[in-house]
Amino acid sequence: MDSSNSSNSSYRSWANKLIWGDNKLILSSLKSGALRQQIEDAGGLKLIYIDPPFDVGADFSMDIEIGGETFHKEPNLLEQIAYRDTWGRGADSFIAMIYERLILMHDLLADDGSIYVHCDWRVNALLRLALDEVFGSDGFRNEIIWHYTDSGLKARSNKFHQVADTIYNYSKSDRFVFNHLFKERKDGQSKQARRKFNSETKKADLVRDENGKIVYEIREEVLENSIWTTGSMSNSPERLDYPTQKPEAVLQRVITASSNEGDLVADFFGGSGTTAAVAEKLGRKWIATDLGKFAIHTTRKRLIQVQRELKAAGKPFRAFEVLNLGRYERQVYLNVDARLSRKQKAEALARKERDFRELILKAYKAQPIENDSFFHGKVAGRLVVVGPINLPVGRLFVEEAILECRKHGITRADILAFEFEMGLFPAALDEAKGKGIDLAPKMIPPEVFDKRAVEKGQVRFYDVSYIEATPRFDKKDKLTLAIELTDFSVYYTQGLIDSISAEMKEGKSEVVCDQGKLIKITKDKNGVVTKEVLTKKWEDWIDYWAIDFDYTSRKEIIKEPKGMGVKGGKAKIVVAGEELMTEFEERWTGSFIFENEWQSFRTRKDRNLELTSALHTYPEPGRYTIAVKVIDIFGNDTMTLVPLTVG
Repeated sequence: MDSSNSSNSSYRSWANKLIWGDNKLILSSLKSGALRQQIEDAGGLKLIYIDPPFDVGADFSMDIEIGGETFHKEPNLLEQIAYRDTWGRGADSFIAMIYERLILMHDLLADDGSIYVHCDWRVNALLRLALDEVFGSDGFRNEIIWHYTDSGLKARSNKFHQVADTIYNYSKSDRFVFNHLFKERKDGQSKQARRKFNSETKKADLVRDENGKIVYEIREEVLENSIWTTGSMSNSPERLDYPTQKPEAVLQRVITASSNEGDLVADFFGGSGTTAAVAEKLGRKWIATDLGKFAIHTTRKRLIQVQRELKAAGKPFRAFEVLNLGRYERQVYLNVDARLSRKQKAEALARKERDFRELILKAYKAQPIENDSFFHGKVAGRLVVVGPINLPVGRLFVEEAILECRKHGITRADILAFEFEMGLFPAALDEAKGKGIDLAPKMIPPEVFDKRAVEKGQVRFYDVSYIEATPRFDKKDKLTLAIELTDFSVYYTQGLIDSISAEMKEGKSEVVCDQGKLIKITKDKNGVVTKEVLTKKWEDWIDYWAIDFDYTSRKEIIKEPKGMGVKGGKAKIVVAGEELMTEFEERWTGSFIFENEWQSFRTRKDRNLELTSALHTYPEPGRYTIAVKVIDIFGNDTMTLVPLTVG
């Protein structure tokens, strides 16, 4: 988990949440997991805005500018599967996807909450039916037409140009937040009759004086209606080169109309983070989620910029934390029936863990080892061990692996894990190498959750990235230092260079990723192929890096159900359709919260990156642990720990 800093301590009771992963699993976790109590403590979820990517071109791929060239980053397999399941079978698969998520959103939404769903002509009819089914036709409030103006000339076609989208607004009940919006009159001041809403007739009656005469007033503005006109994103200064980005003006109207300051709003198709950015500016709490790592990273940088602007203006802002759904996905996979006895739960969990381990070994193309060995499989002359399902692999686990290797004369082994303890490498690998053991840590990708991908042999495991950060102490003050980023390496590969070169047409070029390098392949008119490395320096891979100067000082504390069936509890948990009451208790997860105390990142306008941080002064001498987080140009993050003594 990582978090930004807040400028106002009173804002720390709620940390805004940016969550990476499948929103179906996130919604399930928010609905009945540890975060549900936090949502209730924050007053409940009052507003949801979603802009599901209904365009069949929204395939999670992206273009990355580097060295004057463009690299087309293909989506990872999890994103490919989401794309296939959402749009691969046309409108049927899209509506099935959105319907089950709308049900979860309805359950999570507060009783006085509202939802806005953005769509266009491709799916608006289907979405209207789905919303009527989930929220009821009496929950319908508005069909808003968003008209986006564009001054550019368009080519002629055999139909009218599409310049509008639809936004459906529903409420969960007839008790919902609604604040009137006003817009400036185009004709200047106007004299109009005053009207007052009559709760009995449900109509607006004319206001009259004591003589029965209609009372008029001069108005420079009028009530906003259901036709919203804004500029397009094509030439907007807000533009982040994100395909589904919408103007902030649209979200300002949605959030202002259907929430109040301090209310919690959410966007489960977060995209470029417009909802979160506007919510922050308007003093709302927020949750934003997305399946794409690039979307999460784009939102992270955008929110830090918003915080900087608010801080410069002397306005408060809340910290936000970036959560990785990896834990949530594994919890969902390993979920067992809460009504089972303790022994039955243990047996069911052990069975699921065993099945899951077999799935991982199959994805790694490893042959299982049937005995009770520490190692679980073997492949290509190497033994393979799968780390804990719900815990990061730490130093004790690596030391046990080294011990087992030495005991049985093993010289080559792979450790597969979803997460590795920060700061574990390269020291642990050097220790193994010094004892004659080639130990290779491999990250388990999220694609192992798709059995179809496993069956087809499409899952690719990858190496752990490496960060080198060096403290630079101030010569005059022993309590003051800066951190210099001195090395970073990655090992990604996308596309086979030889096959791409062979299939490429003469006179064409393409950029591919191979063994941690972006390489431009060019084939001239004579069929001669040349290769040029674009990532000439290690810093070319870095898009963002941040520092927490006292990482272990902030533990990650969560609230989780203490016990089922306890009356008078603070939250309701639904099991098999039956509502049960439960109390919550605080628990340390074993992890720490990363505070973005200093960061440098590239923007669309400024591609420069600082490699040495600003000076930081510690309050007193002592032992501290510095955490350094690096996010590469693909949106993947790596973190290392730098323990040191100050003073």
